[in-house]
Order: sequence, then structure tokens, then C-alpha cells
Amino acid sequence: MKDRDELWQRLFRAARQPETAPVIPFGFATRVLALAREETPNGSGVIALFARRATTIALAVIACAAAGLYRTSASETNWEVTNEYGIADSAIQNNLSE
Repeated sequence: MKDRDELWQRLFRAARQPETAPVIPFGFATRVLALAREETPNGSGVIALFARRATTIALAVIACAAAGLYRTSASETNWEVTNEYGIADSAIQNNLSE
């Protein structure tokens, strides 16, 4: 019984103490600023830089492909070329099936 009363008293004493504001550990802000101003990027910075460059290159390839597709579909001679390819394809299919 005494142990229980002692535990309750300790709990109440701890609850009565005023809350202290959280304090940043000594030198933490300095370390964060030093890492932010670091000239050579760390590993995650290199990965982020690679991902950014890969995304830029992929967007450029997509833009070129879209422009080429639009140009091909907008031309009027496309139907003649497609028809010639269709004729050649059917001739190849007929020769292979014999």
C-alpha cells in the first residue's frame, strides 16, 4: 500500500511542475545550416538531381514525339503512304502463307 501511495505522490509532484518549452539541442541549427550550404551535395541530392534531369529529358522526348505524330497525322500525303504500306503488307502476308 505504501508503494502505491508513494507512486501517486511522485506522479502528482511531476504533474504540478510547470511545462518547459522544448529546446533545440545545442548546435542543431548550426548543423542544419552547414548541411544546407554544403557545396558538394550528399547522396540524396545526387539522386534528386538525376531524377530532375531524367524527367526533363523524358519530357523533351515526349514533346518531340507528339510534334512528329501531329505533323504526320496533319499531312495529306499520309493516306497515300499508308495505303502503299497496306498493299505491301498484304502482299508479304500472301507470299508467306503460301
